[in-house]
Amino acid sequence: MFTLKNSLLEIAIHPVGAELQKISAVKNGLEFMWDGNPEIWNGHAPNLFPIVGELKDGKFTYQNKAYHLSRHGFTRRSNAFELAEQSENLLNFKLTYSETTLLNYPFKFEFLVGYSLVENKIKITYTVKNRDDKTIYFSVGGHPAFKCPLYPGESYNDYSLQFEHPETSHTHLLNVSTGLFTSETEAVFKTPDTIPLHAHLFDKDALVFKDLKSKNVALISKNHGEILNFEFEDFPFLGIWAKPKANFVCIEPWQGLADSEDSNYILKDKEGIVALEKNNTYIASYTIEIHEGHLV
Repeated sequence: MFTLKNSLLEIAIHPVGAELQKISAVKNGLEFMWDGNPEIWNGHAPNLFPIVGELKDGKFTYQNKAYHLSRHGFTRRSNAFELAEQSENLLNFKLTYSETTLLNYPFKFEFLVGYSLVENKIKITYTVKNRDDKTIYFSVGGHPAFKCPLYPGESYNDYSLQFEHPETSHTHLLNVSTGLFTSETEAVFKTPDTIPLHAHLFDKDALVFKDLKSKNVALISKNHGEILNFEFEDFPFLGIWAKPKANFVCIEPWQGLADSEDSNYILKDKEGIVALEKNNTYIASYTIEIHEGHLV
């Protein structure tokens, strides 16, 4: 496990998947991340690449050849990450294409996941470098899970997500059995800027928004105020998810989406796909800011 620590926060990253697994307050020991209980969901904050979500029939095509990838791609379970850079407030991990990755994803790439810790802010940066002699196609995203409720004596219903702007966006519904998008949407915002958390919020799988005005969302406790603020300026889509009745909530910034039920399988036609030309680099970041009131 690799760690970064300052006077306010300590974070820990597991080398498998370069996955953030811990955000804790130095002074009072509060743990802000889900503990990864394998009986419910064994993730903490998987890094998603080279796809986000599910592929129709688990496959995509490129130049008329079919390739197979599991949900969210191979990065989150990869043990091939290397520590590329380390300093007092920065850890940067690198995954490079291999003969194994080329079997299921026919592109040469470098994928870097960087973590910086400055005061009460954790910044996660994804960098994709095209190492091929052709355009490469990919999606990328985060999947951090936050402990909810945070304090003893609270319930899940005491929490809500508050957006920076009034919203009218609908969630795009997934087929629960396949993980693919249907053509249906559903209203979520009963009040203009807030989604209350409750046990049945995710009965139809994740909430997925494609046209939010907000680029910041806060996790709020009605008893203890704002817990954290989540900024995702670089990402066009946002997923919100938890296992039904589990004590966490995932806030997921995405550049890319699961396939729809009528997908044509062609990778370059996927919604939100990034086309990165040779010798070019893609960079996108999101930030988790823990409210200082919970760090004393």
